[in-house]
Amino acid sequence: MKRVFSGIQPSGVLTIGNYLGALQHFVKRQVDHESFYCIVDLHALTLPQDPQALREQVQRLAATYLAVGLDPRRSTLFVQSHVSAHSELAWLLQCVSYMGELNRMTQFKDKSEGRDSVSVGLYTYPVLQAADILLYDTDFVPVGEDQKQHIELCRDIAIRFNQRFGKVFVIPEHQIPKFGARIMALDDPTRKMSKSSEIPASYVSLMDSPDVIRKKIMRAVTDTGREVRYDPESKAGVSNLLVINSLCSNRSIAELETHFSGKGYGDLKKDTAEAVVEILSPIRQRTEDILASGQLEALLIEGAERARAVADNTLDRVRRAMGVR
Repeated sequence: MKRVFSGIQPSGVLTIGNYLGALQHFVKRQVDHESFYCIVDLHALTLPQDPQALREQVQRLAATYLAVGLDPRRSTLFVQSHVSAHSELAWLLQCVSYMGELNRMTQFKDKSEGRDSVSVGLYTYPVLQAADILLYDTDFVPVGEDQKQHIELCRDIAIRFNQRFGKVFVIPEHQIPKFGARIMALDDPTRKMSKSSEIPASYVSLMDSPDVIRKKIMRAVTDTGREVRYDPESKAGVSNLLVINSLCSNRSIAELETHFSGKGYGDLKKDTAEAVVEILSPIRQRTEDILASGQLEALLIEGAERARAVADNTLDRVRRAMGVR
């Protein structure tokens, strides 16, 4: 089978955007791909973290992965820092990466904007991400549109390495969902919904209660007029709700437009809220049950062992090629 790899940072809160744009696709791919899914806690360290809070977020993210349907018998679920090859390969790849490449990374510019100082780790973050991917001979990387530039850098680094040292790395391809890759913020539908947002009203968390979900969606920014129509340019707010509703209720946009013909935005919001509640409530309960089960640590240890077996083999090839074995 083809191999897929992806990871999520254990920082902020997972949102409906993370679920619709990433997690549900992870679950589907595990059926016909050899899947490696990682909790990238080393990436989280690029910004200040409270150690205890970070440990708790790693546990909750792992539980959420399982709660949405990831099967540890089919997928390898592990924590990035539990596999030391990630850090070592990141350094080796930094030695064949160029500052000009990293200077062009727009995410660094966005995350460093307005800060008096930023860590070197935030600057070299894309190289660690490349190491994450290349360690597992990855064929496909399911990502959002905002990560496309990083995957292209990963490909450039791998191609350069292979040209210089011989064929060592598989050249990965990014996979961006054709629909729902960018769920927008509820308070500003021109911006992507972010799990690191400091404004709770901008997102629906996977752990929000049904009442909170309903309240947030009913307050979502829409547009002037009354017509419920998919038009991201002139009706960004309504279009965002239609996308969320479509992905949660398994109804097409065209079906929803017909359903809401002659109805108003209030009807759209109520229907969307119930669709979200229906899909997220079981995930929320399963997450809490998994956290309380006491089985999570053993699953993560097993996942790290399986990941380490693959990663160490790749790292050994890299060491041999570079003459530092």
